Amino acid sequence: MKGEIKLVTGNSYKFKEFQELSKGRVKFVRVDSPKLEIQADNLEEIVRYSAVTFYSLFSGPLLVEDSGLFIKALNGFPGPYTSYVKRTLGCNGILKLMERIENREASFKSVIAYIDGDKLALFKGETEGTIALGVSGDKGFGFDPIFIPTGYTITFGEMELTEKNRISHRGKAFQEFLKFYESYL
Repeated sequence: MKGEIKLVTGNSYKFKEFQELSKGRVKFVRVDSPKLEIQADNLEEIVRYSAVTFYSLFSGPLLVEDSGLFIKALNGFPGPYTSYVKRTLGCNGILKLMERIENREASFKSVIAYIDGDKLALFKGETEGTIALGVSGDKGFGFDPIFIPTGYTITFGEMELTEKNRISHRGKAFQEFLKFYESYL
């Protein structure tokens, strides 16, 4: 295991996911995220900006992650605005927007940024699926209770953390980061 990495997030559940994903291979220290997130049309731009900004505040190696729910019939909405839409519309608001829409294809995308004094690197993950007809499950966070990953009949909100992490967008992005991190240092 290498040294500590600051994980900048205001989301305690996301921190728990990262700890479970690392399985002790990375030591994370949670740093509460001040709200500095820019509004941009892509996740890469958001995490790149956040990583550079947070590095100037906290120094030392750190990770920043952003993710979004991209619904095909809604032209990718809410996408990079997922957090705001979750706070304002919630799961039921998205379901209301999806009423009478047959094409329920969606994907969750995640981008992780790693930064230290020498390097800024981005890692991406994506999970395809569909929007459920109703809210189901009380696990996870965000839009987990309305997202059914391809090949499953249950939502992320119904999955145990280890199962979700195995197939999730964040889990896939983290595995890419881990490959880099273990060979980089």
